[in-house]
Amino acid sequence: MLNSKQCDAFLAVAEIGSFDLAAERLCITASAVTLRVQSLEKTLGHLLIVRERPCRVTQAGQSLLHYLQHTRRLEQNLLQDLTGQTDESPFYQLNIATNDDSLATWLFRAIRETLLREKIVVHLKVDDQAHTHHLLEAGLVSACISTEQHPMKGCLATRLGSMSYRMVATPEFTRHWFAQGLHRNALKMAPAVIYNDKDHIHTDIILAHYGLNIDSYPHHYIPSSTAFVEAIAYGLGFGMVPDYQIGQRLLTGEWVEILPEARTDIQLYWHHWKQQSKPLQQLTHDILEKAPTYMNQKFDQ
Repeated sequence: MLNSKQCDAFLAVAEIGSFDLAAERLCITASAVTLRVQSLEKTLGHLLIVRERPCRVTQAGQSLLHYLQHTRRLEQNLLQDLTGQTDESPFYQLNIATNDDSLATWLFRAIRETLLREKIVVHLKVDDQAHTHHLLEAGLVSACISTEQHPMKGCLATRLGSMSYRMVATPEFTRHWFAQGLHRNALKMAPAVIYNDKDHIHTDIILAHYGLNIDSYPHHYIPSSTAFVEAIAYGLGFGMVPDYQIGQRLLTGEWVEILPEARTDIQLYWHHWKQQSKPLQQLTHDILEKAPTYMNQKFDQ
């Protein structure tokens, strides 16, 4: 039998990445956390945690982590099913990871009715679409929107649809920086707008078409989907924007598409654990049904 206190200590360190922070979560000393993890490693005969900053789990630790997270979810589902909804707390909480572009555009339109009807509150974790999958893997969320096509063990992944991106700028910005056309030397001088250092849509295109890496040109990092669009609208730079947020701007002349061959479709997938609570089952059903419709719509800001 696994020792519950030792497993709790391991789980805390694995999820947080720090013995000190794990001690705060468990309300014990860091040395006690260390002793419990060491005892568990001795019992199992495997190193479970690599003591780095942050700490990371070994392959053996990953197997134990998946087992403990699965057990915890089953326990949470059981408690929810047995206790039901009370007058004091009628809502069911779901932890979900999403990319910021989905959050700023179609996501709430797709799940709004479900949240209200099923009395669900969502705790959202926002990350780049290529990294939300790791939050699910770490057990920090029950579902995620990701570009990862293949599900990890114990999960299912279903395609939601695609988001189309175009490289755009204001006419004034284009006349100032690309008066002689879009070419390598002009790109070395013109400021770009990029979401963050995990976002490779823009950088991969410039590298592929012009052989320039991100250190070769000035760029803003603006890790907010709405502020990102505002920055381009204010003429601070050019960047890759979803069709949903472009809306009618190209038709009205407010923006121009400066590199048509840069158009990119990003495929998104809904990942969730096979073992789902009833609220998550309903949310999964509704988001898979409605997301393709809302993701392909445009709107005028």
